[in-house]
Amino acid sequence: MTDHPNITKLAQSLPASVPFVGPEAQERQNGTAFAARLGANESTFGPSPKAIIAMQNAAPEAWKYADPENHDLRQALATYHGIDPQHIAIDAGIDTLLGLLVRLVITEGDHVVTSAGAYPTFNYHVTGFGGTLHQMPYAGDFEDPERLCAKAHEVNAKLIYLANPDNPMGTWHDASNIRRMISALPEGCLLVLDEAYIEFAPKGTAPDWTPEDPRVIRMRTFSKAYGLAGARIGYAIGATPLIASFDKVRNHFGMSRIAQAGALAALADENWLEHIKDAVTTSRDDIARIAYDNGLTPLASGTNFVTIDCGEGAEFSQKVLQNLIKAGIFVRMPGVEPLNRCIRVSCSGPEDMARFEKALPAALLAARL
Repeated sequence: MTDHPNITKLAQSLPASVPFVGPEAQERQNGTAFAARLGANESTFGPSPKAIIAMQNAAPEAWKYADPENHDLRQALATYHGIDPQHIAIDAGIDTLLGLLVRLVITEGDHVVTSAGAYPTFNYHVTGFGGTLHQMPYAGDFEDPERLCAKAHEVNAKLIYLANPDNPMGTWHDASNIRRMISALPEGCLLVLDEAYIEFAPKGTAPDWTPEDPRVIRMRTFSKAYGLAGARIGYAIGATPLIASFDKVRNHFGMSRIAQAGALAALADENWLEHIKDAVTTSRDDIARIAYDNGLTPLASGTNFVTIDCGEGAEFSQKVLQNLIKAGIFVRMPGVEPLNRCIRVSCSGPEDMARFEKALPAALLAARL
């Protein structure tokens, strides 16, 4: 198929692809629904019951556009973090905010540094706006701040992307490592610090710094710990001039009134958040035990998933993954060597863990035949 004649040369050079194949597409292909949805790092534990009630109450007013300033949610987030609302930008998930940030900062030929195998949607935005992407290898199972900064100095990068905790490996750097990375940034380079999983990380993972620091923008979400992935609510924390610039390019009516109501209620329900953190800790222990029982090695995780080293390379882990999918267990795996020796399993409740535990031995046996 040839491109439409009005499409730009840059767009013509890009593949028409979706960064992730969703479980729904796989269900359509297989003609059956998954018994356990453990691949997208959603919270199968669900959102706060108070958030559900708030969204139900907001539904009759869905005929109204949402407040384009996200005023109430910005105020609540500012109070929660102890900062000024002018440091907060809100939009439909971190993915949208990453796209807006790249649009604001990157033009054709600008250099951007990330890790090979890290969150691919960021790369999708960079190439979509003509940036030159440099992907640095992990240091073992960790993103490598020193190598990322060294490359940024070499190419005069405008952005560095780092997720802490990391997706897809689940590992994390403590706050002191992140502070050293910030100090080592080249002049004019902005660190995009993706903290989607920060609520699950050990204390001391998130560094303290003034949000006016122009070297860092921090990304947060309601998709993981708050269980609102389908509602699409993310926010960025950064210096006032940068945050204000989002209003130049964002879709001001891109948020939903229902999502805004759900996020406000979820943020206020601290007891539910603690319940979810406890449930995730229990599930991480379950996944680790299942891995060990089957001769596999789970990586320590600061997220709501556990990455499991299958120990026999990418071809073997791919077979294990496909066998689990055939058994009705949706999981994913990292896409770049040597990370793709692993599979990644999202945390869930006892029923899903039992399904995974039952399916894994047969998936491993079939992969070895």
